[in-house]
Formats: sequence, C-alpha cells, structure tokens
Amino acid sequence: MIVPTAVVLKGYPRLSETFVAQEIRALEEAGLPLTIVSLRRPTEPAVHPIHREIRAKVLYLPEYLLREPLRLWRAWRAVRGRLGYDAARKIWLADLRRDPTPNRIRRFGQALVLAAELDPAIGRLHAHFLHTPGSVARYAATLLGIGWSVSAHAVDIYTTPDWEIAEKATSADWIVTCTEANRTHLRQRAADPRQIDLVYHGIDLARFPPPPERHARAGPVRILCVSRLVEKKGVDDLLRALAKLPSDLDWTFTHIGGGGLLNKIKKISQEFGINEKIMWVKAMPQDALLAQYRDADIFVLASRIAANGDRDGLPNVLLEAQSQNLACIATRVSAIPELIRDEETGLLVEPGAIDDLTRYLERLILDGELRRHLGEAGGDRVRREFELSHCIGALMPKFGLIDPKRVDQGRVDKVA
Repeated sequence: MIVPTAVVLKGYPRLSETFVAQEIRALEEAGLPLTIVSLRRPTEPAVHPIHREIRAKVLYLPEYLLREPLRLWRAWRAVRGRLGYDAARKIWLADLRRDPTPNRIRRFGQALVLAAELDPAIGRLHAHFLHTPGSVARYAATLLGIGWSVSAHAVDIYTTPDWEIAEKATSADWIVTCTEANRTHLRQRAADPRQIDLVYHGIDLARFPPPPERHARAGPVRILCVSRLVEKKGVDDLLRALAKLPSDLDWTFTHIGGGGLLNKIKKISQEFGINEKIMWVKAMPQDALLAQYRDADIFVLASRIAANGDRDGLPNVLLEAQSQNLACIATRVSAIPELIRDEETGLLVEPGAIDDLTRYLERLILDGELRRHLGEAGGDRVRREFELSHCIGALMPKFGLIDPKRVDQGRVDKVA
C-alpha cells in the first residue's frame, strides 16, 4: 500500500547531499506522494539540476525556537490534546535526561511544529540521518500515531550513542543504511538485527553518462578532489602527500568544495610551498562538476576517522569520479573498500599513511596506461553494480511501491 510520506531532512537543498535528492526524485517518479520537511533553511545559493526537478512541497521548521515563539506556542496548543502527546513527551524527557543539551530541546520543539503543521494525509515520516532528523521524526510520529523509518548514513551513525541507536531501531518500522560497514555497526546495537537493511545509494547514470574516450595530452597531470573541508576528509593529509612528490613531476591540484577549514587548509598549502600548483574552487552543481571529472586525470580522497568518531560512509564523489573512468586513490575507511578494489578498480592506502599516498600519486602521475586501466575498470564496475535504479529497487517495497513477492521472484513491477 502506497502511503503519502514526509521526508525529514536536516537541511534542504544541500549540494553535498545529492544522494538524498536523487532518492527523493526516484521515489517521486515511482509514484510516491512526498512532502519534504527541513529543519534548516538553505545556506548555499546554488542548487543541483535535480533539485529543480523535485516537485514535493517543502515545510521549513523553526531552526531556532526563540526566533519563532508564537509558532511554537500555537503548535503546542494544537497538539497537546492528541492521544500520542504524553507518549512523545515521555520519550523526549527520557532522552533529555541522558542528553541535556539545547539541541535536544530544539528537536522536541520542532517535532511539535511538524505534528501541528503536517498535512493530515501524510501517513509516514521518513528521516534521512539517524541523529537529529531521526529524533524529530520519532517524536512527531509518536505524537501523531503514524509509522516512521530512517535512512542512516555516516556521521549520524558513528556519533550517536549506542543507547539511542538501540531505542530508535526498536521504535522505527525499519532502518536502511548505505554500506555494509554501517549495517554491521547498527545490527550490533539493535535488538532485532533484521530491522537493518543495506541499500546502496547508487548513481544516476543518466546524469553521469560514460565519458568520451580519454586521450594522452601535453601539460601537467590534473589531480582532483571534491569534498567538504572538514576533518574527516583528510585534505591536509593529501596536501602533505602532494608536498612530498619529486620536484620534477608536472602536476596541478584542484579542490572543489567549501567548509570551515578552508583558511587553515590554504595556510598549510602555503607553508608547504605548493600553493602555486593548487586551485581552490567553491562547491558547484552536478552538471558543472561532471566537466571537472572529465577534465581530470586522477581523483584522490584521503578520508579518515575524525576525533569525534565521524567518518565517511561510501562517498558519492567516488562513484561519480569512477563513472567518468577517472583513476581513483582513496583510503581504507568505512565502506570505501566496498567500492574500490585495490589494484583492480583503483588504489587504496591506509588513512594517514602519507608516504604511501605520495608513492601512489607518483605512480599514477608517471603511468598513463595504469590510469587508463584503473579508470576503465572502476567505471565498468560502477555501471554494472551501482546504477541508481538497481540500488533503489531494494527500497521500493518498503514504501509500498513494489510488491515484495514480485521482487523475490525477480520482478520489479510497481504496485497498481
């Protein structure tokens, strides 16, 4: 049965969350009536083309409760008499005792507004990210007496305490996550491991079609990284590796993406004396990014585990880069080895292994044939195993869009 669903997000739209947007668009195309609920308003002026294609209306909740006290008071007045209010308040108070933070208070306030302003036709809440959006969805769903579910990704899994993972896994109808590493972590903390399923994000190959054939060219080898400038992306490690390359190698490095560490990272590149070889570019829409992948020779992502436990899941930029037959170097963090097979579809190093990263960079800079081989092998595997429609097919039955029995029989017909 198809149930109109509200998708709860921390922010919408976001350039760094194309995997969320492509899932929403695919569910819409499959016939699921959707509303988007965002805990924050957008902070980036640019959007991806896919954001303009999504038809769902967007409900923005108050990001800071003190700025909209009248809206919060009206919401509380509207929902305090509902049958689920006491149960939701009890869950929230138990959470607040273990996590006495302003953020926890804000989550319940946002849940009150969501419950009060949500279209009554909505029969399910689905959160992207287990932490803040998952809490708002859980409180609001309990208050409304409807089901809720969640897609867990990376930061939300590894920075959420075990007690909260366990309770949300019990409360939610189901949880999906995007990597086998994530699924193992969650299943170890859930009372019923069967509730946790694996659904890779995949990549929409209509937006990332196979590239034109790559040809050898004169000039420097072009190295590319696309990431937010945050601790877990390891861009400072990458700069250290670049600085150790032999001085006679001809290369340039382009980084695309913003973040709080931009000034610190730029200072590091200046201290290493490589700043003249580097171009820093702001985050850009997918269509512009496609051209950057096609113009590069090597893609590098030096991910690591941050001090607070945050880490990548399976970064979509690696799927995008490999879809363009771009030779990739990455680290053995989280689920990255689920995509890249060392020496077969790319090169893998241990996180923080600067000398090894330098050695692999030098190897690919000097060996154009190896770049071609790894790039083509990576592209073939992405197109064969990580195409969006193949991956999202596992998600369709959970929203009532496909008959599960027909999926078991190898058919993926939509529910009439």
